[in-house]
Amino acid sequence: MALYDLKTLLSENSYPGRGIIIGKSADGKSALIAYFIMGRSENSRNRIFERFDGGMRTKAFDESKLSDPSLIIYNPYLKLGDTDIITNGDQTNTIYDFMKDGQTFEEALYTREFEPDSPNFTPRISGAVYYGFGKEMFSYKLSILKSANGRPSVCNRYFYNYGTENGIGHFIHTYKCDGNPIPSFYGEPEEIELPNTAEELADIVWKNLNEDNKVSLFIRQVPLDNSEPTEIIINKNN
Repeated sequence: MALYDLKTLLSENSYPGRGIIIGKSADGKSALIAYFIMGRSENSRNRIFERFDGGMRTKAFDESKLSDPSLIIYNPYLKLGDTDIITNGDQTNTIYDFMKDGQTFEEALYTREFEPDSPNFTPRISGAVYYGFGKEMFSYKLSILKSANGRPSVCNRYFYNYGTENGIGHFIHTYKCDGNPIPSFYGEPEEIELPNTAEELADIVWKNLNEDNKVSLFIRQVPLDNSEPTEIIINKNN
């Protein structure tokens, strides 16, 4: 099966919602991670990404316009030793706490379910990147917790485990497309081609996200030779 083209996936979808991309750079030298958020309401669009020591948070751009922080203010990224954790909600902290206590990514997510935002019941998407052997090797996991075809009485949990190939990544997002209610992502994470650098990936993602709905983008590039990571944050609200 041919790889999906990330530009096409993004440019032809006005509302993938929140998205996680993880994989290996085309030159095989780095792990690449991307996380973006979009918004249709004023509350969702009133956000920025902000880095702090050990992680990255969402923050209201204009505190006076923040009407409900419950599902939009959280830590999308946390670093735990040789593991990077990236999610679309406060389950980032759940995963962090479980793994810090010696439990697993999967065990953490069995304590959580989709968001309680009827009628959309937004899926919780999560990823973890595991570095080993001096970062010369890494693997990663993705997960989605979603209602059973919009029925909130059941939470279906899906887990995906990946090795790495040069220039290959996987992309999972909360929504299949725009709608009312918004249809949840379905199927396996999309296998995509990745470039060499954080700058190239940021350019592809940001330029092809819907201009009206895009809010913020976080890119993290981790060189496998133990040199310093590169990070990029782009906020539509400046």
